[in-house]
Amino acid sequence: MFTVLTKEDSFPAFTAEAESDDKLIAHYSNEERVWIRENLTDWTKAPGEPPESRDWYLDQLYTLSKCTTSANCSELHVLQRITGCKLQKRPEGTKSMTVFDEYGFDGEDILSFNYETMQWIDKSPNAKEIKMKWDCEIERNKLLKHYLKNCTDWISTFNNTKKSSPDGYVFARKVPGDRIKLNLVCLATGFYPRDVQMNIRLNRINLENQTSSGIRPNTDETFQMRISVKIDRNHEGSYDCLLTHSSLTEPVTVDWDGKCSNCESEYQWLVIAGVIAGVIAGVLGLVLALIGIHWYINKERRSNGRVRNSSSYGSVNDQREMTSSADEIRS
Repeated sequence: MFTVLTKEDSFPAFTAEAESDDKLIAHYSNEERVWIRENLTDWTKAPGEPPESRDWYLDQLYTLSKCTTSANCSELHVLQRITGCKLQKRPEGTKSMTVFDEYGFDGEDILSFNYETMQWIDKSPNAKEIKMKWDCEIERNKLLKHYLKNCTDWISTFNNTKKSSPDGYVFARKVPGDRIKLNLVCLATGFYPRDVQMNIRLNRINLENQTSSGIRPNTDETFQMRISVKIDRNHEGSYDCLLTHSSLTEPVTVDWDGKCSNCESEYQWLVIAGVIAGVIAGVLGLVLALIGIHWYINKERRSNGRVRNSSSYGSVNDQREMTSSADEIRS
């Protein structure tokens, strides 16, 4: 991957890097003006340095931007190139190898190289002049084809010598706000090379509407990928995940145990909420009962108080009547 700028600011005017399965294996040093290899121990049949030099890229940029040097370019212009090869393994077991060499200018695709015909394909009116010039550079195109052929030989060799099998896991999590659906997830990790096929199945039949995270790198230079699909938690059947990888002699099936990793916490909260509701109902019933008892006792007390007061007043009156009679007798 090459990037060339007409104005050098926070980024250098020229940067170039080589990667293998998202891992940096070489980069161009502007200070030493050489390519530096790193990270790989097996460089057998590895492609050598690209046939084009740093100055060659700067010349192409100035031609496209119509500048003679960076000093007389009033605007920032960017030239980018990506070249290499890609090995893919299809689900039926066949392999396909593709090579590519593509150029972009100021964010627009302008040129690509046809490996078979050794001709350039212009994708922009701005590239017609360069296409005619490059098509006539027979020796350079031969070198480029050899470089890409060397890439395919090397990636095939390296792909067959370094392999790591995937570890597979299947688990389910509740879908927020939905008590019926579960999100069933299949995770494969630790595999190398990067190509892998994964499918979540119900009774050995691939499910539709599966979503994928895409292949992502691990810190140990292996890869991981996860796919997921929403399922009905009440649906009966056998769910599994089928993994296919070049490190495996045959596809591997990982079964789902039928458990939900975070549904138990939801159930626990429902139980706790039910207990709390029961306690509140019990306490409320007890309070109401105590209020009723208190009201009944107060009622009885008021009732008994009125009877006692009437009897007392009667006794006083009787005493008054007896006293009056005695006075009359004495008189």
